[in-house]
Amino acid sequence: MKKFCIFIITIIILILIIFGIKILIEDYKIKHAKIEVTLANDLTINFTEEKHVSDFITSINGNIVNDYIIDSTQIGEKNVEFEFVNDDGIQVSYNYTVTIVDKIAPIIWLSNSYSITVGNNVDLISKILCGDNEDSYPNRYIEGEYDYNTVGAYPLIFKAVDRSGNTAEQKFTLYVNEKKQGTSTTTPKTYTYFTDVVEAQKKENTKIGLDVSFWQGDIDFETLKNAGVEFIIIRIGSSNGINGDYFVDSKFHDNIEKANEYNIDVGLYYYSYANSIEKAREDALWVIEQIKGYDINLPIAFDWENWDSFNNYHISFWELTTMATTFINTLEEYGYKGMLYSSKNYLERLWLPNNLETWLAHYTNKTNYEGNYAYWQLCNNGKIDGINGDVDIDIMYLK
Repeated sequence: MKKFCIFIITIIILILIIFGIKILIEDYKIKHAKIEVTLANDLTINFTEEKHVSDFITSINGNIVNDYIIDSTQIGEKNVEFEFVNDDGIQVSYNYTVTIVDKIAPIIWLSNSYSITVGNNVDLISKILCGDNEDSYPNRYIEGEYDYNTVGAYPLIFKAVDRSGNTAEQKFTLYVNEKKQGTSTTTPKTYTYFTDVVEAQKKENTKIGLDVSFWQGDIDFETLKNAGVEFIIIRIGSSNGINGDYFVDSKFHDNIEKANEYNIDVGLYYYSYANSIEKAREDALWVIEQIKGYDINLPIAFDWENWDSFNNYHISFWELTTMATTFINTLEEYGYKGMLYSSKNYLERLWLPNNLETWLAHYTNKTNYEGNYAYWQLCNNGKIDGINGDVDIDIMYLK
């Protein structure tokens, strides 16, 4: 028995020696492996630009193991580490440094003029929308003199500088006008009739529907179904401003229960006041808690429209777009579909490029929006039996 134990111990020692020698050999090979990597002359990445590890390598004696996309959401230098298998079949590590830069100037949402009523001490710097793709709080200021209390036309320049030194400016005239006197005339209201939209837009690849909230009051869903409404997007709720308490739309439960009862396809939208990526995820989790037990077979929209107070949010356009992405990704974690709701002008100028499914708002007979969209809200003055008052009419494009 003793001899057998000595034999086993000897075998174990020999295995450990062989294993140790193998490790030493492998370590020697790695340390002395041939590494021939030539980098590009320009090692800069634009903020949020998609660049792979290989995009900065002009030659390499082997194949990269994981040619991943470099994170370019932080300005400054970034160490890029990767592994590759050289021509001798040895896996080795390598790294280089790139510099992430922002070359895009802030956007000033302002025409050639801006009008106020005399005595209205509005804070122009806060009120005039100005944001940046990367900087959440660009320096904004106005050049020129003006007097809120004196009627006149004041030539001014609105300027904005982000932390990378990119500068934007917009010349405009501030008109301080007299207070309006007398009674105003009422323009006769026009309507967009659901039947006309069906006639013009109904095709093999489209469905025609509505989006509703408490503003539409009590809805007769049987009449909507008979009128040919094929889907409905229902507001689930919102919050009482930034970081305010959540609330469910007062007609949400009734609307979704009736839509389910009459087998009308249902989507939802949530009006968000999110001011951070974390808050957008919290919004999505709240929505998920409210919709358990309901049949929802269309996307849930992230509806962020706080443009009048955008400057006070202190977020960049990248943060805003990431908020939408986070909201939608959170929904998808729980098995729901999501989409981004916004109007044509904001989609074209302020939201950063993304792959999110989009619900376009553009009130016209024929949109000229060139981006991709799965839904189109074509009016807010729709008229249909079953709803007292105006309603938004939408088109869904089937894939």
